[in-house]
Amino acid sequence: MPDTPGWLQGRVAIVTGAGRGIGRATAEALAQAGAHVVLAARTASQLENVAEAIRKKGGGVTVAPTDVGDAGGVSRLFAVAERVGPPTALVCAAAVLHKVPIEATTPQTWEETLRINLTGTFLCCRAAFGPMRRSGGGRIVNLASLSGIYATEKFPGLAAYNVSKFGVVGLTEAIAVEGRAHGISAICISPGAVDTEMLRRANPELRAGLTPAQVADLIVSLLDGPFAPASGANIPLFSNA
Repeated sequence: MPDTPGWLQGRVAIVTGAGRGIGRATAEALAQAGAHVVLAARTASQLENVAEAIRKKGGGVTVAPTDVGDAGGVSRLFAVAERVGPPTALVCAAAVLHKVPIEATTPQTWEETLRINLTGTFLCCRAAFGPMRRSGGGRIVNLASLSGIYATEKFPGLAAYNVSKFGVVGLTEAIAVEGRAHGISAICISPGAVDTEMLRRANPELRAGLTPAQVADLIVSLLDGPFAPASGANIPLFSNA
């Protein structure tokens, strides 16, 4: 029998934080799985580089520079996506990290971290509800971190980042509850040491056990598989070892 196309085939998928790291790897993997990917991040030049790589492999892609912490920007992002088709897949990977001791953490640093990492995820998930509901359902993957999981070892200087990722885990649980009646499912992934620039800023001496491509492959497998029964779950990724 011929292979049955996966759930992602022909879908419009929005990926935030798509300019680098896990976001970029996920965008490329989603395009390879047959989705038309809408790339969102603040740096347009990075998005153009990702888009070029996707187009060279025959993938469908749209670039939409966006500050996810801005409600108006998120509304414009979804308007761009809906011109392509209803966005029924969303991966929220946008994040910032400032390594600062707690006494040196300014209100500005605290607010920026929560604005991008937590409020940005909320704004994107909220914006996704309308088109997903009208389409009969949708699937959301939010990126948190082991830094946001109870009883895992934390690095010093990451108070704002840790709190933001705790929030993403809780937000995903809430989305799963409210989305159930509309066929909208949400899963949270909490990677540990992934070989990214963000990890190197957090702890330059920590040896990464995962690559962005490995996390991206998991995200694609989840989205293409029986997603709904796991809605609300948080999946910790400790290592590839």
